[in-house]
This record gives sequence, C-alpha cells and structure tokens, in this order.
Amino acid sequence: MVSKVFDELLAQGVRSGQIPARTQQSRDWFRTAAKKTKVTAEKVIRSEKTRYKNRVIMGKMYLFNYDPKHKATLPYYDRYPLIFPVQKADGGFYGINMHYLPHVLRARLMDALYSLSRDKRYDEKTRLKLSYSVLNSAAKYKAFKPTFKRYLTNHVRSRFIEISSAEWDIALMMPLQKFAKASASEVWRDSRKTAK
Repeated sequence: MVSKVFDELLAQGVRSGQIPARTQQSRDWFRTAAKKTKVTAEKVIRSEKTRYKNRVIMGKMYLFNYDPKHKATLPYYDRYPLIFPVQKADGGFYGINMHYLPHVLRARLMDALYSLSRDKRYDEKTRLKLSYSVLNSAAKYKAFKPTFKRYLTNHVRSRFIEISSAEWDIALMMPLQKFAKASASEVWRDSRKTAK
C-alpha cells in the first residue's frame, strides 16, 4: 500500500542499522532505497491523509499539487513540487523545489542543507534555518538557484503533505516530480547550467 512507503523504507533502514539523516552512510542507504520505489506523487497525496496540513511552516519539507498562475508563459513547471518553504510572500511563499535538480545535485544540496538544521534530533520539530541571503551567500548552496520558486496559495490544488525530517532523504529521491511542457531531463539540463 502506497501510504506505507515511507514507514516501510524507514523500518527497513532501521533493521539494517541505518538511522535517518545522521550519517552520510545512512543518507546514501535511504536515497538508494527510495530511487527503487515505483510510487507517484498523486498516490502519495491521496493516501497520506494523516500528513495533511493547511499551511506550510518555513524550513519543513512538503509535497503538494500546484497549478501555476502563469503556466501559459512558463517554459515548464512541476505539478507536484517537493519544497522547503524559505520565506513568506504576498499571497503565498518562496521555496526551494528539489525536483528541479537531477538526483546527484539534489543529494549534494541536501547534504549542504543539513548544516542549517535547527537541531540534530531529526524529529517532528526539526526544520531548516533557511533564508534567501543565507542560500545565496555560500558556494555550498549554489545549486539552490534553479530551485527557488514562488508559490501562490490560491493555486495550490491539494493539501500540503508534510514530510518528516527522518524521511527527507527518502522523499528526495522518490520519482515524484511531474513536469509539464518539458521532460525531466530537459529541466535538469537547464538546472545544471544555472547551478554552476
């Protein structure tokens, strides 16, 4: 059952001696396992009702369905963003959508973002201390540039699914992106250029 994908991968990892997010070895284990899943964002959103949130908290991770206001003029967009909200904006918020990066750059950026964690417990209270100025000021975060997007609340088409910090590496590598007007490889090619 799809709703148990996160729980099953966490349990497998713990049985293998992996503690989520604590070491590079455990991050790599969960990322590799997550790449093998065959789940879609639509199924996750429909099945994870216990994770539904009405609003976002800065520095936590969320998955949701989105229909951009200016989709007619955008070269492409992600219908199911996987984001860390960074700051509030009129009518919505800015966030970094990890789907805009190929897997290798996602992992590299996530490894750097762990240094911005408010605590090292990686529980339901854990979040990242994010701001545009912090992300823009350090070379280790440079891959964030193609991921930084504005989201309007009235164009969100589902509830927000909150991803716990213990599951960040799982969600990061799951095949949840769904780009409109371009393939993932085209989007990632553009992102590689911008992230340099």
